[in-house]
Amino acid sequence: MSATVILAHDLGTTGNKSSLFNSQGLALASSFSAYNTQYPYFNWAEQNPEDWWQAVCASTRQLLHESRVSPKEIACIVFSGQMMAAVAVDRQAKPLRNAIIWADTRAVEQAQRVIDGIGFEKGYAITGHRISSSYSCAKIMWVRDNQPDIYKQAFKFLHAKDFIVARLTGCFVTDLSDASGMNLLDLDTKQWSEEMIAAAGLDPALLPELHASTDVVGEVSTQAAEQTGLAAGTPVVIGGGDGCCAATGAGVVAEGAAYTYIGSSAWIGIATHKPILDPTLRTFTFVHLDPAMYSPTGSMQSAGGSYQWLRDNFCLPEIEAASQLGLSPYELMNLQVEQSPPGANILLYLPYLLGERSPRWNPKARGVYFGLTVQHSRADIIRATMEGVSFNLRVILEAFQQQGAQIKEMRVIGGGARGRVWRQVLADIFGIPVVRPNLLEDATSLGAAIAGGVGVGIFPDFGIAAQITPIIDTALPNKELEEKYDRLYKLFNDCYRALEPLYEDLSAI
Repeated sequence: MSATVILAHDLGTTGNKSSLFNSQGLALASSFSAYNTQYPYFNWAEQNPEDWWQAVCASTRQLLHESRVSPKEIACIVFSGQMMAAVAVDRQAKPLRNAIIWADTRAVEQAQRVIDGIGFEKGYAITGHRISSSYSCAKIMWVRDNQPDIYKQAFKFLHAKDFIVARLTGCFVTDLSDASGMNLLDLDTKQWSEEMIAAAGLDPALLPELHASTDVVGEVSTQAAEQTGLAAGTPVVIGGGDGCCAATGAGVVAEGAAYTYIGSSAWIGIATHKPILDPTLRTFTFVHLDPAMYSPTGSMQSAGGSYQWLRDNFCLPEIEAASQLGLSPYELMNLQVEQSPPGANILLYLPYLLGERSPRWNPKARGVYFGLTVQHSRADIIRATMEGVSFNLRVILEAFQQQGAQIKEMRVIGGGARGRVWRQVLADIFGIPVVRPNLLEDATSLGAAIAGGVGVGIFPDFGIAAQITPIIDTALPNKELEEKYDRLYKLFNDCYRALEPLYEDLSAI
C-alpha cells in the first residue's frame, strides 16, 4: 500500500480542523474538534495547549475512522496554525502556562520598551511589521517580567502548530512564515534578528529552530502514535502560519498574484520576491510558504463583521424570511444591495466597529454612516456597508500598488466571497477583475497540504497551487462606474481624516 494521502491540521482560534487530501489536491474528508478561549482580564486572550493536543488526537481518530483511510496510507502530517502566540514549554513539550494567543494585547509596556530600544521605523525595516503587543516578542517579554519562574523553567517558546509538532516528534522547531509574525525575524537574512532580540532583552536559546515550511522536521513517535491513531514513523512537515497557508491555498504563489479574504475580518495578501516595506507603515510582510517568496499583507478588523452587525441589528425581515425559505440571510441582504444604485445614493460607511489595524492603525476609530438623509432606504444602508468595507480594502490594495506591485486581478476567498454581488462591488471599486476559485473556505487547509506535498515529493513545487484551485467565476469592473467610485473613494478617505481628531476626543470621554 503506497502512502499518498496528506493529513493537514488547521489549528484555528475556535478549534482544530483535520483534513485528508489526495495526490491531486482534492479534499477527501475532514473532521473538527473545538476548544475554548479564556479572557481573564481586558485585552487578555489565552488557550490551554493541552486542549489543542486533545483536539488533534480526537479529530485525527475521528477522521481516520470515518474516512476508512489506513494510517499507513498517510504520506505526511502537516500544519497550519494561528499565529503570533507565546507557548512556554519545558524539554518534554509540557506547557508551563496557558498559551498567550494572537488576540491578546496585554504587553503594551513591553512593546514600547522594544520601540524605545531600537526605534519604530528600524524595527519595521528589520521585521516587516510594526512593533506591537500583538506579536510574540512582547508576549514572551511579558512572561519574563511578570512570571519570572515560568520564564526560567521554559525550554522554548512556540506557536500553536509548533507545540503539536513537538508533541508528535520531540522536535522544537518553527517555520519562516510563523517566525516572521514574531517581531524577531530578520526578513532579509531569514534568521533570528540579533538586534531585535537584544532590544527585547530575550535569551535567544528560547527561540525554536528555523525551517522552511516544506521541511520534514521529524517523525511521529511511538507514544504520539498511540494517542493519535497515526502510524509511528510517519513524516511530519512543519507547514506554516494560517494567513500564509491561506495565500497558498488561494493559488497566490507567483509574483504579483493577489487575494482578498473576507470573513469577520478581511485582508489582502500578495506574493512577491522581495518584502514590501511601506513608507507609512500601512502594511506588513510575512515569509511565504514558498521560502523563496514573501507574502505582503494588509488586514482590516471589521469586514464581514460589519455585515453581520448590520444583519443582527437591522435586517430582522431578512432573518425571518431566510429561516422560512431555508436560505442564508446574507443572500436576501445581497438582493437588497441590488435595489440600491452603485454609491448607495451617496451614502458612505466607515467600517471601524472594532477600531482599525492596517491601513489606519487606529484603535480609537469608530464606525460612521456619512451622508444619511430621509431619502435613504434600508437597501442603501446595506449597500453602503458593503461598499465601505470594499473602499477600506482598496486602501490596502493601493498601498501595494504604490510600492510597485503589479496586480492584474484579485482572487477572493472566505465566506464573503460566496456572494456574486460583493465580488462585483469589489471589482468595480478595485478597478480590476475579481475572480472566485473553486475552494473558498478550505484554502488554509489546502495551503498546508500543498506545503506537505511539496515536502515529501507528492507535488513538484508550489506552482501546483494555481493548477488545483481553478477559477469558476470572474467579475469584471464596470468602466462606467470608475469615475463615480473614484470620487466616493476620495471622499471616504477625506471623511476618515476629518474625523481622526474627533476619534481622539471621543475616546477621552
